[in-house]
Amino acid sequence: MRENVLLIGGGGREHAIARALADSEADLYACAGNRNPGIARIATEFETLETTNPKAVVEYAEDVDATIAVIGPEAPLEAGVADELEAAGIYPFGPKEEDARIETDKAFQRRFMAEHDIPGCPDFETFDDMEAACDFVDDYDGDLAIKPAGLTGGKGVKVIGDQVTPEEGKEYIRASEYDRIVLEERLIGEEITIQALVANGSFETAPAVQDHKRAYEGDEGPNTGGMGSYSDATNELPFMTEADYEEAVSIIEATVDALEDYRGILYGQFMLTAEGPKVIEFNARFGDPEAMNTLPVLETDFLDVLTAARDGEAPPELEFADQATVCKYAVPEGYPTDPEAGAKVQVDEESAGNALLYYASVDERDDGIYTTTSRSFAVVGLADSITEAEEIAEDALAVAGDEGLHMRHDIGKPDLVQQRIDHMNELRGE
Repeated sequence: MRENVLLIGGGGREHAIARALADSEADLYACAGNRNPGIARIATEFETLETTNPKAVVEYAEDVDATIAVIGPEAPLEAGVADELEAAGIYPFGPKEEDARIETDKAFQRRFMAEHDIPGCPDFETFDDMEAACDFVDDYDGDLAIKPAGLTGGKGVKVIGDQVTPEEGKEYIRASEYDRIVLEERLIGEEITIQALVANGSFETAPAVQDHKRAYEGDEGPNTGGMGSYSDATNELPFMTEADYEEAVSIIEATVDALEDYRGILYGQFMLTAEGPKVIEFNARFGDPEAMNTLPVLETDFLDVLTAARDGEAPPELEFADQATVCKYAVPEGYPTDPEAGAKVQVDEESAGNALLYYASVDERDDGIYTTTSRSFAVVGLADSITEAEEIAEDALAVAGDEGLHMRHDIGKPDLVQQRIDHMNELRGE
């Protein structure tokens, strides 16, 4: 039986999901607030609508006789779209609003971890009184990460001792106008992401990925939604051991056990420290860009994952190609603080060569595709090694040019990867 799958969301992550379903026994329909030309070319139909409006999503799902819905971004999860789809008899691969709080409410996330004795939780305190938070900064013996409790698109965190001084941190707290914040110990190490596909109390994990949040090369500048990422041809990254990966997976397992009815993606972002992995945060969906590293090497039919979840079964054992991946985003000049829209995108699926091209936030006009003020497109190289994959991605960026665009060319390059290895060796005293 063919499935009618509704994809909710219009970014690079969702383009990767669409590609993963393109050759499946499914008719793909999509809806998003922005029209993604890459998804539109794959989907049977693409509807522009507000995806945080559960009623609008459900109405469209019913119009296309959707049997399964895949929810890409976090905002529709927070809005309860999964709850309303399920109430309408349409299976949503994505957590309900309450379970999505593992991402959408960082104060809840930390309290949940503490209550259920989930390992890897750093020291933390939550605040709704900003002056009390500033007093905590003064009294705390060490550096702190300042995190808004709600969603900020990956751009709200400030780290004392890295991005800001204690005084600047307090100024940020006072000026931020957040209702609630979380203050937690600064973790020192290397960041890794492991994404789990969860259904019916079971889960399967994907290879580890390292994202690069900082806007500029050398990990400088403000945080972004993610400038690019890489994975290796094994489950581990070059600076990890098998034991590191398994320990992080055990933290995911404890979290899945505590989230009894969770289904969808559970994305664990960890800091690999000298003492092992610690949880930076959990997300309730595929990462963007990490989905673009993971899904191109997934050899198991993603539709089989969806139908198993819908039919009350455990996810099938996942098979991944033994290939490394390097993903690099092109963003509008000035992103993220003062982005300038309107540059013409000069690369397409054919001219990208051996790289995969994923559109994110772009404006398709009669005479071509143009940038908006958000991340524009990503290119992904796949090869036997990170170095070879990086070269493929760079070749595609060369076609795109740099007029009106900004990229981090250092992601995946040998010297940057070696810095990660050296850093972990230093932390471990090796």
